[in-house]
Amino acid sequence: MSAAALAAGAGHGATPAEPLLVHTFGDSILDCGRYNEHGVHPGQLLVRNDDGLFPEFRGLDLQARNARLQHRAVDGATVDGLPAQARGLQRPTGPAVALLTVGGNDLLRGLAADTGPGLRAFAQKLEAFLRALPIRPVLLGTVYDPTFGDDRRNFLGVEPRIARANHRRVNDVIAQAASRHGALADLHAHFLHGDPSWYAYTIEPSLRGASEVRRVFLPLLRNR
Repeated sequence: MSAAALAAGAGHGATPAEPLLVHTFGDSILDCGRYNEHGVHPGQLLVRNDDGLFPEFRGLDLQARNARLQHRAVDGATVDGLPAQARGLQRPTGPAVALLTVGGNDLLRGLAADTGPGLRAFAQKLEAFLRALPIRPVLLGTVYDPTFGDDRRNFLGVEPRIARANHRRVNDVIAQAASRHGALADLHAHFLHGDPSWYAYTIEPSLRGASEVRRVFLPLLRNR
């Protein structure tokens, strides 16, 4: 749906839009409220912007779509934890979309040094989750790089050449899944042009980072 159509739907006397249900799944990229003093995470900002904190996004949230949030993402989650996040979820009767970020913790917990089997298992588990998820479309975020491509910032204890190759493979898996089940939100590409203020505690999104995650997902949502 275009921005003009969204604005028209919010006009005086217009029939209220059928609520859009926005679900979040995955890890701390979407569940980062504990890493800023305002308790803000990207799903909240997408559904209703905080105009005081982010005046740039005034009027650019999903309120014209009467959006509602079901926040299911969990800080620290890996691909193995996704089925539990969707437990009890029923097929929506109205417009719905799912946002998913996963893979960063899998890299931290072994995939960064993987020689092949772990990546294949990650891909299989992600695909199984997506096939079972009763929501379409799914907007999948790539895994960003908090080192900004600078090997001197390596914090993994894994030789950078190996870790970066596996990072690319994880993002390739995510991109391929996005082509089958929805669309890709390329957080990796966007965050390469950021700075350390976008992060808290090395890898977690800060308040600014939460807004930048929102920035990547927002066009995909507003055009649906």
